[in-house]
Amino acid sequence: MFSKERENQIEAPNTQPVSEKPIESTDSTQQKGKGRVAPSIISADLFIEGSLKSDGDIQFDGRIEGSIRSRSLTIGEKATINGEIVADDVTIRGRVQGSVRARKVHLSNTSHVEGDIFHNALGVESGAFFQGNCRHVDDPLSAESLSELHATMTDKQGKTTQTKDQQKSQGGKDQIAAA
Repeated sequence: MFSKERENQIEAPNTQPVSEKPIESTDSTQQKGKGRVAPSIISADLFIEGSLKSDGDIQFDGRIEGSIRSRSLTIGEKATINGEIVADDVTIRGRVQGSVRARKVHLSNTSHVEGDIFHNALGVESGAFFQGNCRHVDDPLSAESLSELHATMTDKQGKTTQTKDQQKSQGGKDQIAAA
């Protein structure tokens, strides 16, 4: 059972560094979803001051004073966001105060949004609260579209408002040019 022949047959352990061997993922969600991984989850007890950026999906249930940029964003019923949201797909169930720029925006019946929404597609459930401007844009995520929108935003009487730079060039007068 414990003979010397057995000791001579034992091979030395593999001493190659791990980095030389390729590692293949066997995660079924990555294979099926073409590189997609589980969403980042921000729980209700988390408060963030600053920005969140993700190339993936975010499930947000906490509170943030700042902006969120992601591929897909789901805002939970008890979540509060004070800042800008930029994403491909946004589902809002909680409270947002600030602008939303997304290709697809869905406001659920529990949502409370105060701010402007720039979208390609918009869905609003009965009971959703929305106060602000809503504008259809072919590409709401591009910087060119955003600068054009801010340049042509109109007030409620249909008059084009001037930018701060335009006001400074006219001696700081608070004027509104007719459209």
